Amino acid sequence: MSTADEPVITSYANAPAKTLIAGGDTFAYRELGPVEEIPVVFFVHLAGTLDNWDPRIVDAIAKNRRVITFDQLGVGASSGRVPDTLEKAADDAYTFITKGLGYDKIDIFSFSMGGMIAQDLVVKHPDLVRKLVLTGTGPRGGKNMDKVIGTTYWDMLRAAVTFSDPKEFLFFNRDDEGKRAGEAFVKRLKERTDRDKNIKVSAFQTQLKAIAKYGRSSPSDLSVITQPTLIANGDNDRMVPSVLSEDLHQRIKNSELIIYPNSGHGGIFQYWQKFAPIAAKFLAP
Repeated sequence: MSTADEPVITSYANAPAKTLIAGGDTFAYRELGPVEEIPVVFFVHLAGTLDNWDPRIVDAIAKNRRVITFDQLGVGASSGRVPDTLEKAADDAYTFITKGLGYDKIDIFSFSMGGMIAQDLVVKHPDLVRKLVLTGTGPRGGKNMDKVIGTTYWDMLRAAVTFSDPKEFLFFNRDDEGKRAGEAFVKRLKERTDRDKNIKVSAFQTQLKAIAKYGRSSPSDLSVITQPTLIANGDNDRMVPSVLSEDLHQRIKNSELIIYPNSGHGGIFQYWQKFAPIAAKFLAP
């Protein structure tokens, strides 16, 4: 954990790469924004590393909040192996947050698979989390979520044929507006020059199988999530069907739902100019 006498960094592109040891494993992470007792911890998507967060959203939140991003075990510069279930990934995150960073209360910003892990964490440790942001994600046992493997491999193939980044296909519609948004998003991700390690193919495949297991599992009791929750998605999410965001909204009592039009899994990135201020306000101290 950083101290108050360190200079305040508010640009994700300049956030230093750090590591800590917790539970016998090394976690890679970055932190920025003013030092405070309750930080915002970011939970990233399938195959995501520290380099996969949109700096426009991170920086908007880091103006007034301490933001911490981290690599799950077996991903990027973190050590260990990717767990075969998202429950285990949530346990790893708990170790990082409580034993590594030393926090007993956090806010969460999550996207896609990160939102699934975040749900598992909150269900198991409801007192740990004060505010929760769930974007592009769905509940355990959500309808058609186990089809993510086929969708992912199909879009990766389409991207390879066109020499594009797979996220342009997985996260965005393929109309003109979606293509422009996808290209702009990928460009923003490259603004940082000091890069994290890429995820290994075997780690990616393990994560994908864990998501499929999550989709086939019995539903979690989300009634235990009583903290303020912001849910957001695009209206045409092919990876985690948009209807599952509505499902989350119905099952989480104290939640707010935003669905962006003409957008896919990465709706919050396509509409970052609208969403970033909303997320920053929701997470305001």
